[in-house]
Amino acid sequence: MSTVPPDERPDDASDRPSPSISDDELESFLREAAEGGGAPAPEEPSARARMVTARLRAQEEAARRAPGGGGRGKWPRRKRRTAKASAGTPEGWRTGPAWQEMNGTRTRRRRAGAVIGVALAVALAAVAVRPSLVTDRLPGGGPEAAASPTPLPAETALPSGAPGQVAGAGGPTRERPFRGSPALRWADGAEAIELPEAKAVAGMSKADVELALRRTKEFLVAANLDPAVIAGGRPEKALALLDPEAPDLLPDLRRALREPTRDHDPVGLFSRFAPDDVRLAGDVVKVRGHMSFAAGDPGEIEVHADYTFVYPLVRSGGGDHVERTIVRRDITTLLLDPDRWIATRGKLAIKTYNVETYNNACEVYDGYLHPVFPEARATGAPATGPAADPYDRSQAVGATEHEGCGTVTRT
Repeated sequence: MSTVPPDERPDDASDRPSPSISDDELESFLREAAEGGGAPAPEEPSARARMVTARLRAQEEAARRAPGGGGRGKWPRRKRRTAKASAGTPEGWRTGPAWQEMNGTRTRRRRAGAVIGVALAVALAAVAVRPSLVTDRLPGGGPEAAASPTPLPAETALPSGAPGQVAGAGGPTRERPFRGSPALRWADGAEAIELPEAKAVAGMSKADVELALRRTKEFLVAANLDPAVIAGGRPEKALALLDPEAPDLLPDLRRALREPTRDHDPVGLFSRFAPDDVRLAGDVVKVRGHMSFAAGDPGEIEVHADYTFVYPLVRSGGGDHVERTIVRRDITTLLLDPDRWIATRGKLAIKTYNVETYNNACEVYDGYLHPVFPEARATGAPATGPAADPYDRSQAVGATEHEGCGTVTRT
């Protein structure tokens, strides 16, 4: 696993010249000025005060224009790597050492009062001596910004690169299971699956396209977000949405649920965890992705969905350690006109599906996903494949061929 260098800290004390007056002298003077007291202002060249004040105004304007209020350091991006999983047979991914995010820039807050007139000029001189009195109070500069970051806008296409590292200290906890993860800014659960505007295609009406999109969302929710399914249950709601007329589809899935094997593993379509081993930490699963549709043959609507699901998990037997398993699914569904095709009205067929799973034990095919905990005895085969960033959605699933089960750069 690669590591990330610390963020640049432009406000680091080691990079600044020492102030000409002490903290106590400055704060005492400001307090007396606010009360109308008579201590003379600390001597400071007026040219320097004007120069620093102008610079601070420029910084404040830049922070105001920056997304989320500014104030965050730069974080490097990961290399883009993906790995193809054959339909119904996901490649397992396991984590190396627990991922720890770097410490973000922490801000200091100070309070200073001033009165109109002479005290305002005095305050400007004080700012020249101690710029952090103002910069620490810029919007977005407090540590609470990392705890409640601005949500990302909905995804409409694959991004140009992987998300940068997340400012803030520490990994996931029971109270904050997505801390240190890009998923902290993702939408929760079914709300993240937004449907595009429908229009008539392939001789099918706008209402038919709306139905195809809605049914695909219902399938994704039932297969990946239903608490009972996540806890290892049978995905009955998802199965009920599938067309019984589709050749072999339902029989193959029921056999995979009953007798999972390498070639018939239900986690290819359903996110299930062994209830005796792990359970969801909290009740939130983070989701990011997008959906589109296109015309197939006449009377055929194709819906393509590409979504990543992030599951925070704890051991069923107790303990506070949280591990995240990430599942990315690429699925194309079909809604067919029963007047032209052998199909059941309102039911979906599945044309293709691929899956990538991250922090999942290698070569285990028992019908469940198995997150790797650092203190647990190793299960499955060793990881020998390439490293991958589970949050990198910049390439389509399967864009890069690989052999074997790999490692993750972060979870």
